[in-house]
Amino acid sequence: MSSTTDPDDARPLAPEVEVRRSERRRKTVTAFREHGRIVVLVPASMSRRDEEHWVREMVRRVEARETRRTPRRTDGSLSARADELARRWLDPALGRTAPRPSSVTWVGNQRQRWGSCTPANATIRLSDRLQGFPDWVVDYVLVHELCHLVHLHHDEAFWGLARRYPRTEEARGYLRGWADAHARGAGTNPQPLPEEGCG
Repeated sequence: MSSTTDPDDARPLAPEVEVRRSERRRKTVTAFREHGRIVVLVPASMSRRDEEHWVREMVRRVEARETRRTPRRTDGSLSARADELARRWLDPALGRTAPRPSSVTWVGNQRQRWGSCTPANATIRLSDRLQGFPDWVVDYVLVHELCHLVHLHHDEAFWGLARRYPRTEEARGYLRGWADAHARGAGTNPQPLPEEGCG
């Protein structure tokens, strides 16, 4: 069971959910996060109607637990993080102060790309779908977009600068794996990597 929203819809994507029926399970229902999806374990004898109810309820509980555990990243913290990343990885590589963005914001209407940069006004936008991703993955997308303030195109100079961030390849693999798994579950095409969908 999985669902998505229309690409132009500003609401966040519904989580990918896998329901596993168990002969050993008699009454209890439980749920946990596994490889980016929510897995709900239900008794094999449970009716479809009860299953639908419990899947909704358990997804709500998992998401509530994650929300309590992980403070939401704010635009302000995102801006501060972009400045820190530029100072740490880009300034030394350039031998000068790298251009800084005029604003860095989370947006809910970016469904075809992870991030975008408009060099003309130095604005960076990150898809709010990245909110639940590990910090080092968000850092990669930020560094990637910061590099567009220096190099417009994905040429050798761009990648030389972007790869100063040490987890670039690991983060690209994470994003590709997430996109492929999500596409299989939703029956859609994979989400592009930042360089395939930069704006």
